[in-house]
Amino acid sequence: MIRKIAVACLFVLINCFAFSQAKPKPLQIEHLAGNVYVYTTYSLLGDTWFPANAMYVVTSKGVVMIDTPWDTTQFQPLLESIQTRHHKKVVLCISTHFHDDRTIGVDFLKTKGVKTFCSRTTYDSCKTRGGRQPQFYFTKDTTFNVGEYAIQTYYAGAGHTNDNIVIWFPKEKVLYGGCLIKSTDAIDLGNLKDANVKAWPATMQNLKRKFPDPQFVIPGHQGWRDKRSIDHTIELIKEYEAGKKN
Repeated sequence: MIRKIAVACLFVLINCFAFSQAKPKPLQIEHLAGNVYVYTTYSLLGDTWFPANAMYVVTSKGVVMIDTPWDTTQFQPLLESIQTRHHKKVVLCISTHFHDDRTIGVDFLKTKGVKTFCSRTTYDSCKTRGGRQPQFYFTKDTTFNVGEYAIQTYYAGAGHTNDNIVIWFPKEKVLYGGCLIKSTDAIDLGNLKDANVKAWPATMQNLKRKFPDPQFVIPGHQGWRDKRSIDHTIELIKEYEAGKKN
């Protein structure tokens, strides 16, 4: 009898553990500066929920999102949270490269009347790889003027992918690096399937020259409060290259 009870308890514990691992983490929204916000969603990698950072800015003409939620269950909750907090609708979204953690929600946003944009390189990469494709593309560095905000896109060069762009908010001096920039929490360069590590160091130097004194630097994943993430990314690249030589 005791053995049966023990086995039953163990079964319950295993199922509870499995449920806790599979249960998605909720959407997180944090104020950054001015009308700029960072939002974080999660995807299950193995048995670990891994965070993806994205952003939005509230303007007098509506809300502009930078990248889509990674968690597909959070598409509608994000729009509802924005509406509740700011009493405005999302009007535009810019994806910073073609991977799912940046583009997986573009089809959903289209159904809500949101204009979705990306670079021409990202647009083509989405098409050739069978991914979700934003509606519109730009062929060079572009400034989106929405309400009182100027939102600037910049291509510094290849790195995490060949198409990765960054976003600059000059009003608050916020640099959104997406997956081109690694968090100071990162211990390596992460997913290198589509990376150009050889070009990455020069790309980071271009970024430093273009934006020498950002007040905030937001990486694509993990912690974002330490603006030393650009230099940390450079160090991770050096470590990777040194490891290849050994």
